[in-house]
Amino acid sequence: MNAIDIQQATVIGAGTMGHGIAQVLAMTGITTRLYDVAEDAVQRGLSAIQGNLDKGVARGKVSETVRDAAMAALSGSTDLQEAAAGSQIVIEAVPERMDLKQNLFRTVGEQLGPKALYASNTSSLSLTQIAEASPHPERVVGMHFFNPVHIMKLVEVVRAEQTAPDAAQCALDLARRMGKEPIDVRDAPGFASSRLGIAIGMEAIRMVEENVASAADIDQAMVLGYGFPMGPLKLTDLVGLDVRLSIAEYLEKTLGPRFAPPQLLRDKVARGELGRKSGQGFYAWENGG
Repeated sequence: MNAIDIQQATVIGAGTMGHGIAQVLAMTGITTRLYDVAEDAVQRGLSAIQGNLDKGVARGKVSETVRDAAMAALSGSTDLQEAAAGSQIVIEAVPERMDLKQNLFRTVGEQLGPKALYASNTSSLSLTQIAEASPHPERVVGMHFFNPVHIMKLVEVVRAEQTAPDAAQCALDLARRMGKEPIDVRDAPGFASSRLGIAIGMEAIRMVEENVASAADIDQAMVLGYGFPMGPLKLTDLVGLDVRLSIAEYLEKTLGPRFAPPQLLRDKVARGELGRKSGQGFYAWENGG
């Protein structure tokens, strides 16, 4: 199967990453079903897509024709079998739990067979382990998108040990068809982006912990001094402190103590200071800003 032949897709998980991936697929002209276990989650995802597209139209970035065509290509479901039926690619964007991802790939693999492509949006978990649960591990790839999906260009295409070359090529070509710029990465802890991003992010948190400088000044150093589009602490707030803690703990376990999360990060997560989604992280957030 070639990327150009993909006409129908299923995205599992209607959260921030899932609905973003669904939006870009639909804008590419691919009929897309967005699945989640709860109807309100599905509706929130579809509403978020509508809101993103409306903002794009208001800013002159998206035409009304593209917006309307994308929404017409989208639908939602809380029935996984119904959502996956007939799809040529399934992309999961569920929480970073190995058992959950393995169960999903086992289920949809049994339903769709060896011709479909199965992609995980995991940012750090072993793709090789995820693929082990699939009845068609050679068809499993990583497609790690970045938030906000409809704006960020990068997609990490990750090859598990079992991934067939044509499956990886299909994922690379699909990313380009979606207007993204993919990089080709082998399965290793943290891949390329998460490993580097976590290393910088954890050191920035240690600097706050040690009173080297304020969060805003540390971020400003990286933006003005190194050309980062966003400082590592503001990015941590956007990604979620709980998400970054989970990734850091995984990298510490697999790569060693240099990725050990600072106590300040653990304390903030324990207090519920998770970043933008909770209203407080390294910055105070109100109405998403």
